[in-house]
Amino acid sequence: MAATQQSKTSKPPEVGTIQSAAELQGLAGVAERLKAGSRQGFGIFHMGSLAMLGAGFMLLIATFSPWVYVTLTQDIIGEAFVLRGTDGPGLVTVCMGVLALAGGFFPKRRLAIAHALIAGGLTGVLVAWQTWNLISASISTQWGSFLPGMGLVLSAGATLLLLHAAVRMIRGWEQPGRKAVE
Repeated sequence: MAATQQSKTSKPPEVGTIQSAAELQGLAGVAERLKAGSRQGFGIFHMGSLAMLGAGFMLLIATFSPWVYVTLTQDIIGEAFVLRGTDGPGLVTVCMGVLALAGGFFPKRRLAIAHALIAGGLTGVLVAWQTWNLISASISTQWGSFLPGMGLVLSAGATLLLLHAAVRMIRGWEQPGRKAVE
């Protein structure tokens, strides 16, 4: 019987009314924000969310994948020596992957752009540095003795996705007081 009675102080929300910030806190507030966002098209996601989530997962996979194949050892031990992401740049790629994943869930414009730029920029520097090391080592020994692995290629792709998402969010996110350009 108590479950069917409403308290005298609580009123059912009217259709079309704006609720206060205090009413939107907690789990009920999350559900309301998701409903409101689905009507607007975004919810807790934004226009760069899909790219940032994809890039974050790519970086996490790249951490445990081979980054460099050393083919010089093939004649000595019968197989190519593999350097994985966890042997060198693994901590950075894990951190940037988690940063990209987190940025995919922030509906705040500046915060999402900062996450995409920081994760994409630092990962880009890391990929450029590893590519330079790979090319210089290959030049100083036998050309083709150091080959890029899947982890390095995935990290480069994630960098491009993150930087593209940042540019897209900077150009296309509707700012308060300004209409979206169609």
